[in-house]
Amino acid sequence: MNSEVNKILEEDARRRAARAAAEQGYDPIAGRGACGPRCRVSTPVPGLPHAMVPESMKADADYAAASHEPLLWQQLRCRHDFEYWCARCVTIKHKTTGCMVPFVLNAPQRRLAALLEADRRAGRPMRVIMLKARQWGGSTLVQMYMAWMQCCVRRNWHSLICAHVKDTAAAIRGMYTRMLENYPADLWTEDAAPRFSPFERSINTREIAGRGCRVTVGSAENQEAIRGSDYAMAHLSETAFWRDSTRSSPDDFIRAINGAIALVPDTLIVMESTANGVGSYFHNEWMRSREGRSDKHAVFVPWYEIEIYRLEPHDPAELAASLTDAERELWRRGLCLDQINWYRHTLRAYSHPARMQAEYPGTDTEAFLNSGSGVFAPEAVERLRRGCLDAPEAAQGEFTAAGFRPDSLGRARMWAVPAAGARYVVAVDIGGRSEGADWSVVVAMRTDAGSTPEVVAQWRGHIDHDLLVEKAEWMARHYNNAMLIIESNTLETESEGDPNLFVLSRLADRYTNLYCRRSYDSLSGSYSSRVGFHTNRATKAMIISELIAAVRDGGYIERDNEACNELLTYEQQPGGSYGARRGCHDDILITRALALHAAGSLPPPAPPGVRPWRSRW
Repeated sequence: MNSEVNKILEEDARRRAARAAAEQGYDPIAGRGACGPRCRVSTPVPGLPHAMVPESMKADADYAAASHEPLLWQQLRCRHDFEYWCARCVTIKHKTTGCMVPFVLNAPQRRLAALLEADRRAGRPMRVIMLKARQWGGSTLVQMYMAWMQCCVRRNWHSLICAHVKDTAAAIRGMYTRMLENYPADLWTEDAAPRFSPFERSINTREIAGRGCRVTVGSAENQEAIRGSDYAMAHLSETAFWRDSTRSSPDDFIRAINGAIALVPDTLIVMESTANGVGSYFHNEWMRSREGRSDKHAVFVPWYEIEIYRLEPHDPAELAASLTDAERELWRRGLCLDQINWYRHTLRAYSHPARMQAEYPGTDTEAFLNSGSGVFAPEAVERLRRGCLDAPEAAQGEFTAAGFRPDSLGRARMWAVPAAGARYVVAVDIGGRSEGADWSVVVAMRTDAGSTPEVVAQWRGHIDHDLLVEKAEWMARHYNNAMLIIESNTLETESEGDPNLFVLSRLADRYTNLYCRRSYDSLSGSYSSRVGFHTNRATKAMIISELIAAVRDGGYIERDNEACNELLTYEQQPGGSYGARRGCHDDILITRALALHAAGSLPPPAPPGVRPWRSRW
């Protein structure tokens, strides 16, 4: 056995011992390993001489009277100690045995509970966005925390459970129903038995007997049914799957729910979902929260934090000696060999590692990438995204003939003003005019020789094509009379006769620094010059290949997160062509490809008065 394998085995033994100590050291009844500030006290409970209880419990005015009465002491502790309440009052179905067992929080659940309790104790509103992996019980934890608030902490404290479909929300409330049915009678402090009772003939709302707390279920498919109610807590489940249409959107609905819940202590909003690709409302909100730009804590649990994902290796030394590059990366993250062995065996069931990563993500990036046919490497896209995170807040406004005009309703964003002597390229991808059509996008990119190209401004929206071209011209003039490259397929298709008539021909009369291509006329047997970049199978493959290399090698600096989202949802189709995943866009991506293509072919600056440069395309 070589020395490297010996070192791995020794380190594995150390890691397992530390893990076992942490897991075995947790005891919610004794209070060991539980969250929050605690103090050691003597208890009147038979068989429990001492316990670590929340400091708030000992400071409670009722503590002195309860300190000699076992039942009162336990009831008081339920009011202050969520983890103790879970273990004493809640039973759940065990994941592997199927038996009903006390709800003892696992490690990921304890992490989320500690976060919620820290905000609650500090008097802060509790706000969380949770990216779920399989089988760690995130939804169960959220629902039982809300139940604890309603059964023990607050009266008349109403909650909402809303999922993408009503059946899912009802299933979540079903956990609540089972908890009340099995609630220990001696620890229930109300005169009425613990149960749900009807509320004013509503089929969606139930009231907890004796507490005055209502629990309402609803779905994103029927938003009007749950608007306007009085809520203090909301559990918004599988929000990545909420339908986004012209009549209703997750953004509008969740904003309405947020507005209905006051920013006061003990209020709670948890938005949780498994991932469903990038670019959705949930993904955008996750990114904002991860970057600290939202009111929510971002919580993600990787697969290796979940206790059931372990498999003892038959020969630990053989496993240690045969680690693949991916497995060595897991080892560097601090995993034990039984976790790596589980990973190895589970991976065999998937045709591509990306498909396993979608089911069992180790990072939030892996969770959102649920396709194995992506064009751009996720790791490279995440490196590119760092430029978006570091970018200062962009100025918002519109480009006009007089330059950039700040406007809070404008469609343009500007990350950097023109620099004297700098060279720029402005690229245009033409979309549709209506709100449901593809976007039109104009990007400005700084392209100084010897420097990394950098996105400096962007316009995105729906607009008439002649006005779009005019806006692109204004942006190009603003950025030192930049080279202007327009993807011209749409304009040429809509024109009759000479395709450079109308919009493009008028542009050429006004602005000379245009990207032009050579076009062969089969009738005359000669070449002519035409304004714009024409996309066909060959030219598209060319510019996408150039973009793949730029993303992979850090060949340009991105400023817009949405551009990174489009890169992650860009796929190679079964026939070999490229395109956006169903329901996604590639308009921003195409402008980057066009700009980088033009930047890579630019000649030295031309003297004043020289006619436009001509591309071989």
